[in-house]
Amino acid sequence: MSELGPITMRDLSLIPVERLRGVGPKKQASLAVVGITHLLDLVTTYPRRWIDRTNEARIADLVPGQEALVLVTIRSVTKRTTRNRRSMINVNVGDGSGRMDLVFFNQPWRERQFKEGLHVALFGKADTYRGGLQMSNPVVDLIGDRTGKIVPIYPQSEKAQINTWEMAGWVEETLRRCAERTIADPVPEAIRQRHRLIDRSEALAGIHLPDDMKTKELARYRLAFDELLRVQLVLVLRKRALERDSLGIQHTIGGPLVKRFYESLPFPLTGAQTRTIEEINADLGSTQPMHRLLQGDVGSGKTVVAVAAMLAAVDGRHQGALMAPTEVLAEQHATSVRAMLDGVTVPDPGNLFGDRPLRVELLTNRVTGADRKQVLAGLADGSVDIAIGTHALIQDTVDFSSLGVVVVDEQHRFGVEQRAALRSKTANGAVPDTLVMTATPIPRTAAMTVYGDLDVSVLDELPPGRTPIVTMWADGGLMEAGVWNDIKNEVAAGRQAYVVCPLVGESEKLEVASAEETLERLAFGELQGLRLGMLHGKLRARNST
Repeated sequence: MSELGPITMRDLSLIPVERLRGVGPKKQASLAVVGITHLLDLVTTYPRRWIDRTNEARIADLVPGQEALVLVTIRSVTKRTTRNRRSMINVNVGDGSGRMDLVFFNQPWRERQFKEGLHVALFGKADTYRGGLQMSNPVVDLIGDRTGKIVPIYPQSEKAQINTWEMAGWVEETLRRCAERTIADPVPEAIRQRHRLIDRSEALAGIHLPDDMKTKELARYRLAFDELLRVQLVLVLRKRALERDSLGIQHTIGGPLVKRFYESLPFPLTGAQTRTIEEINADLGSTQPMHRLLQGDVGSGKTVVAVAAMLAAVDGRHQGALMAPTEVLAEQHATSVRAMLDGVTVPDPGNLFGDRPLRVELLTNRVTGADRKQVLAGLADGSVDIAIGTHALIQDTVDFSSLGVVVVDEQHRFGVEQRAALRSKTANGAVPDTLVMTATPIPRTAAMTVYGDLDVSVLDELPPGRTPIVTMWADGGLMEAGVWNDIKNEVAAGRQAYVVCPLVGESEKLEVASAEETLERLAFGELQGLRLGMLHGKLRARNST
């Protein structure tokens, strides 16, 4: 190993791409178009897929009607214009076992792309045409003269005119130059062994120049670990910096208002609720701002815990805010919180009666005119104790007198900037305590990126009398038909049902069911005869009530 020591990622970021052979001013400009200016950019631009030449088909083996991957050489290219003035590019290709024709409709640029003798990878469905094989509009990857059992395919840009074999050559040269010193690995060997991770040098070589597909997967696993580690470190550093540099609010725990709230509840708190409230209270009693995630299934009692946190703020003459992602959800929260706090009054020594009403207000874009002005004035002068709303809470026109506790429902619908904007809505410079609620089961790796800067409390116990939620997967048409029959039986018994779709309208990019499409299908199909309605955030207020 060189006396200079291993090469770090920072070292690579300081070496411009023009130091590589074949990267002159023109190629340098082309690489810049796709965001590659230094060697770190280059080695972290990974192949978008890999061609396993040990499993590739030959033209002679193609079965009409079945998709396959073949590596071929361009023999000839011709262009003609059809009767409707559309261009048609015909390409003849071969691989030693036979020949085949390709046809591309309305893609005139293909004539410039294909040159005689060029090696390309084709993925598509071959059909019989005039006694021979033909592929229409197959997926094409230019691989140049790349050899080896596994051929990496890099993102290619027609605009930048960067080819996959050029990228592969530059990456190969970079890794070869790094080989003597090796590439520094910040993950200790003991950690790598525990998690079965290969080292970083091996991973970069394995992702770009794998000997087999298993090597590529080991490399991908390690590099994915690195990306998640970087995200986690950034989030932890951000959290630590916020704790170090931010002035928090030290709330008084166990105040009279919170005690009145507990006494007014018609049911005892569960053990899980008691535990999470204690965890939250420890944060509220600290001088550092709270950043905590409250995770629990629907019906586990998250709202009670959130209300207790906001009332702790009101006990100290601060305010609470609950932000939801949609107007419908904000209105539901307002209704349930007001019902929960019905009859609970705030101790007020300055009041003739010793108490004053607890003021809970809703603020969404539906609240307009005089009502909106009244709510905004109450937030600014402190007479509103708890505000419940949507993004309207973080608009420039909204000012709080002293925002003490922020509750954000379904945080994955909000960005970090939006959460920070709500935290900044305080006039005294102190950072409010933040509690994030979610009922969504989130994969562990996704949770690291969404909630990585938060401490976690879990409600893992349902209140007495709550029916446990059973989740089933309808796999196939027969099981799905059973779901619709169950819904019809429930409606016949006087109950209701709802169907959740990932999209409102159809999408060309996502092959998932939309609400509009599903409603139409069910209304004239499986649920014909039932009263069906549609509810989503794009509906006008008068249509969604």
